Amino acid sequence: MSRTLLAAAAQLGPIARDEPRASAVARMVSLMLEAHGHGASFIVFPELALTTFFPRWHFDNPRDVDVFFETEMPNAATEPLFEAARELKMSLYLGYAELDQRGGETRHFNTSILVDQTGAIVGKYRKIHLPGHHNHEPWRPFQHLEKRYFDVGDTGFEVFEALGGKIGMCLCNDRRWPETYRVLGLGGAELVALGYNTPRHYPPAPEHDHLQDFHNHLSMQAGAYANGCWVIASAKAGVEEGCDLIGGSCIIAPTGELVATAQGVGDELVLAEVDLDRCREIRENIFNFDLHRQPQFYGPICRVA
Repeated sequence: MSRTLLAAAAQLGPIARDEPRASAVARMVSLMLEAHGHGASFIVFPELALTTFFPRWHFDNPRDVDVFFETEMPNAATEPLFEAARELKMSLYLGYAELDQRGGETRHFNTSILVDQTGAIVGKYRKIHLPGHHNHEPWRPFQHLEKRYFDVGDTGFEVFEALGGKIGMCLCNDRRWPETYRVLGLGGAELVALGYNTPRHYPPAPEHDHLQDFHNHLSMQAGAYANGCWVIASAKAGVEEGCDLIGGSCIIAPTGELVATAQGVGDELVLAEVDLDRCREIRENIFNFDLHRQPQFYGPICRVA
């Protein structure tokens, strides 16, 4: 039985701070319709796809931040995405800010979900590797306050049965950490879906600005190759509220090869045929975990500094 599907990374151009969710959702539904027209059955949207990247601002009042969070999913604003999934029989990955108030405790997460072809949520991931800083640093041209606005995710790196295979998820800065892919790989993930928002300028080390596109693809290609999995990565791109975000949305094969890449920094589809059985090319050979891993020597990786 074939386990090949046409997949799409759905890059989004800038979303303004005052742009309503309905506008962003309409743009995403339009991309879903376009992808469906090409025969795609899975589409990946960026991190925090419903709003502008709000951690670039410092807010004193928590209520000013909470307007960017969703208290339930789906909700009135996002229901068109779920309707499109059902009508088009498409699965999707969606990143958003989640406000969790269960158990009498309020927690904030940078979240992604996996939605199947019936519009049902079949997987959830909460971002673990939160970058940036916690306190206001006015010397920066823009803030990166993810550590202030989000709690560290509590889902771990789970793998979900979907699309006829095993699917993992992560978000933005997670893609830079080899441990992300290795834990998902150990769980059997054949495809890793992820969304990101990455500024071209990195204030603490501006000498690396020219390497942003290189480092973006380097980390994902290495993760795909070393774990024998597909990676589908979707960016929020372009100049958003004065902040230049890289594009580079892409689909990467288990060999580490870039098979399709975005050409611009606006709303754009990146399409490629994904054969999940190709994971065996790597997993039964150079990175055969059962034959070649030596975990008895890997202890320092998990040692707390």
